[in-house]
Order: sequence, then structure tokens, then C-alpha cells
Amino acid sequence: MGVLCDYFHAGDGASAVELAIGPGGDWLSGTSLEDAGADWIDAKGIDPDVVLAQLVAFVEGAFVGSASVESASAGGGPVDGPELVWPDVPYPGGGSDEPGSPWETGLILQQLPDRWRDVLAALPEDAVPGVAARWGGIEELYFADPRDAEDAVVTFVRLAGRARAAGAHLYCRCCV
Repeated sequence: MGVLCDYFHAGDGASAVELAIGPGGDWLSGTSLEDAGADWIDAKGIDPDVVLAQLVAFVEGAFVGSASVESASAGGGPVDGPELVWPDVPYPGGGSDEPGSPWETGLILQQLPDRWRDVLAALPEDAVPGVAARWGGIEELYFADPRDAEDAVVTFVRLAGRARAAGAHLYCRCCV
């Protein structure tokens, strides 16, 4: 079983739910992020809680030294982390194990900390190769080529930059 993650930006949680899930959180009537006109990236198995958190830690380490990078990659990670936006906990009208619950879909929407957006957006281009080399070597990722890791870092940096310029938040839609 795999986890597929899409990252995008939106002005607020309600707008993010509408883009990623469907109007009013109706996952049955949702459209794709592309059809919804979102500025998004398909990040396949790059989940926000472990893999993207490590990228953020490595980017921070590029600015403040390797000690914070080592502690973050050792399992501690950044102090802040993604927050669940959808579905609600507990889901109104039933538990997560009841038929008709959105938890049955395997779909969740999380908002990333604005600090992560800002850290990623601030990464200088000349620091990308070093950050990508460290991030590309983590246990949870596999890149066929170091350039693939660099491309992934640049993709996240650019999305974060566009989100920051728009005054928007970053979100991740994950589907198991």
C-alpha cells in the first residue's frame, strides 16, 4: 500500500477543502486539483509528517549548521508539524469506522506550518545541491539520480515561494 501526496496553496482552510476535497467537504463531488485550478505539485510518496519534515530540517540546517539537522533527522523533527484540516475529528454524525464516514476514503488534508513554507521559500539556489544530497539519502526516499532529488527540492522551494508571495498557506492532500 502506498501514500500519494499532492501539495498546493490556498488562502485558508475552507478554500483548501473546496479545492482538494470538494465543496463543503463533500468528497463524492470533488474534482482534481488541476481541474479546480490549484497551483499544485504531485509529490507521490513524499508525506508531510516524515519526509517533507526532514527536508525542512535539512533546509534549516543549511542556514544554522548541522546540529539541528542531525537532531531533526534522528526522529525529533521540527517542533511544529502539519495540522489536520479534513476530515473533522471526530467526524460529525458518526465515528471513523461507521459506513459513510469520510475516514473510509483514505483521504486526509493537512495544513503545513507557515514557518515551513517560509523556510523552504528562502532556500538559496546555490544551497539546493547540498540539501538535496542529504535529503535524497534518507531511508524513506529513493531517487534514481541525484538530479531527481535536486529537482524535487526545487519544486518544493518554488511552490513555497509562490505560496508566500500570494500570502497563502501550504496544504497537503494525502490518499492511502
